[in-house]
Amino acid sequence: MLGMCRGRRKFLAASLALLFVPALTWLYLSAANFTVKPLPLTPLEPQSSTLIGGTGERQALELRVREVEEENRALRRELSHPPRNPTHSNVHSNGRHGNQSHAHIGREGSKHAEVQRGIATGNTSDCVSQPVVDKCETIHMAIVCAGYNASRDVVTLVKSVLFHRRNPLHFHFITDSIAQQILASLFHTWMVPAVQVDFYDADELKSEVSWIPNKHYSGIYGLMKLVLTKTLPSDLQKVIVLDTDITFATDIAELWAVFHKFKGQQVLGLVENQSDWYLGNLWKNHRPWPALGRGFNTGVILLLLDRLRKLRWEQMWRLTAERELMSMLSTSLADQDIFNAVIKQNPFLVHQLPCFWNVQLSDHTRSEKCYKDVSDLKVIHWNSPKKLRVKNKHVEFFRNLYLTFLEYDGNLLRRELFGCPSETDHNSENVGKPQWYSLTYVCLMVPQLQKTLLELDEDDPCYEFRRERFTVHRTHLYFLHYEYQPSTDQTDVTLVAQLSMDRLQMLEAICKHWEGPISLALYLSDAEAQQFLRYAQGSEVLMSRSNVGYHIVYKEGQFYPVNLLRNVAMRQVSTPYMFLSDIDFLPMYGLYEYLRKSVVQLDMTNTKKALVVPAFETLRYRLSYPKSKAELLSQLDMGTLFTFRYHVWTKGHAPTNFAKWRTATTPYRVQWEADFEPYVMVRRDSPEYDRRFVGFGWNKVAHIMELDAQEYEFVVLPNAFMIHMPHAPSFDITKFRSNEQYRVCLKTLKEEFQQNMSRRYGFAALKYMTVENNS
Repeated sequence: MLGMCRGRRKFLAASLALLFVPALTWLYLSAANFTVKPLPLTPLEPQSSTLIGGTGERQALELRVREVEEENRALRRELSHPPRNPTHSNVHSNGRHGNQSHAHIGREGSKHAEVQRGIATGNTSDCVSQPVVDKCETIHMAIVCAGYNASRDVVTLVKSVLFHRRNPLHFHFITDSIAQQILASLFHTWMVPAVQVDFYDADELKSEVSWIPNKHYSGIYGLMKLVLTKTLPSDLQKVIVLDTDITFATDIAELWAVFHKFKGQQVLGLVENQSDWYLGNLWKNHRPWPALGRGFNTGVILLLLDRLRKLRWEQMWRLTAERELMSMLSTSLADQDIFNAVIKQNPFLVHQLPCFWNVQLSDHTRSEKCYKDVSDLKVIHWNSPKKLRVKNKHVEFFRNLYLTFLEYDGNLLRRELFGCPSETDHNSENVGKPQWYSLTYVCLMVPQLQKTLLELDEDDPCYEFRRERFTVHRTHLYFLHYEYQPSTDQTDVTLVAQLSMDRLQMLEAICKHWEGPISLALYLSDAEAQQFLRYAQGSEVLMSRSNVGYHIVYKEGQFYPVNLLRNVAMRQVSTPYMFLSDIDFLPMYGLYEYLRKSVVQLDMTNTKKALVVPAFETLRYRLSYPKSKAELLSQLDMGTLFTFRYHVWTKGHAPTNFAKWRTATTPYRVQWEADFEPYVMVRRDSPEYDRRFVGFGWNKVAHIMELDAQEYEFVVLPNAFMIHMPHAPSFDITKFRSNEQYRVCLKTLKEEFQQNMSRRYGFAALKYMTVENNS
């Protein structure tokens, strides 16, 4: 390829030389018959009337010959060097996607010299397709993201960038507290090498833009791009600003390389608006903000921050907004209106990007004029409130491309960037910058995790079990919108459970039985997460509940990480108490209020108690759920219900003492026994579950043992109950029953846990070593 490029350059130079030499010869021989117009000379060469005719004509001709020869030599020198910015987009720099006008060329230099540069780059850009970006150069992106839905949507953008990228990345998120919590957890557990994330408090920026009335659905957050020069670090020179509804179809480094094309006072890189909005002819009395021609779309912006600061950008946009608001009263398209009004007054600020860097799919767009084949597409922008339901000639193609990243396994994006130094800890640099929070996990978490994994013996028959304990699962908290108003009496309780895709049908029933807050951890793949989203959004029951927190833990490894899931759900509990349940149990009607009353009755605030909710089960898929204890006892006597696991695992709930419960009217205390695993309500600060237990076996038993070691009292509630609903056996219990090695490893892990307990709790934990445990 390199040889072909050199060959093309030599051929072009030779061709031009062959053209110039005959032309010069003809010009010299014909000099006597033509009148040569005066040529502009340099100030050092006096212009004289003697140059016209006779000797003057010959002197002028010789001067012109020397000029042409010098230009020819300059052109050959230009062609002998590779282009300075050989990006793919150079192919279009003077074609239908061109962003250089004749007026701009005139401002920057002679038109002839610009054509020479265009020939040079235009004929060689197909030889080198990689952008001029250093291998280890960090690419900075700024994204405004607020709320639950935007936090979910932005993940697809991040995936598309990670999929194509070859450079270190630095995300700058301007977020509210909700989005910061969600994204910080997501990136922390994602552990993508060579990625750094910083968060900036959007609440502290509201006062900067709250004075601007905005009719756009993005609200106040749609104006925050205006204050990025003030928000982002003062030493950050340039940044790519992106909307959350962007999807990349190429390496973002190609866009980063476009910064090299900025000239003069250009500080903003923008794509022309592909709708007729700013032309003002969409409907009668349509009156948009002022814009240059069709205006520019701000879904993708290249910002030269250092130059913008020198131009006093803050003062510039504020004055423009204040002036226009006197007649416009409010913005219709948020920051886009103000950006366009500034550009209208200062067109020299903008560097127009080829339209394929922002293919807009909003209503009234003609984006198909921007591209003629797939290779032209760089960035797809779903800038319509209807998103994927927008009308477009090629919407199916765009939708499929978007869905590819939406359902793509994010674990596959944990790719190393070889040959680049690891990130340094930026935390020390951020001292004194309280408005933003830095998440630098790569240099801290990954090496420590790698060291731990290397210490494991891969020849150990239980290696996979031990490794699972240290697996970091990518976690997306609050996948759906969540609202919870804390009670003032400090008795509120959250139901905690975990599930996988095959238990999804239980959600509606649980929501009908439990009106209080719920915290759920769902173990799903990326594709299953989207299936769950569609299921939830199509359910009237689930959509009517805003106090259910859905936390996605993405699949990885061969075991079901049951205790990790429980811990994830527990950590998101914001009530003083939590009821630790399982997804295949339906709590009795009214249990939520009953537990809240028990908090006061049993003085849970000042004592360490675990309130036991007796568990029953039915073998019938269709059950007339008992509405009272008396009705339950009747069904128990009729054989419609049984005490939980009575047939296969009596020890698990035997200490509950069901015989006593039948007649009890007041709470009663029971003693811990081996293999006891009741469902309990405890305080939020109770110990978490032990992660070494995965799949089936001992996951709840170990937790109850630790509660006992910490001197929790087990108190059975006399008027509470829950019922296990039948379902097909899980994959993990099947492995436990059929795989001897599985059972051997579980026994080994159990013994190690008991030894750890004795070391942590001393003499009081000796009973856990001596008692017989047969699970």
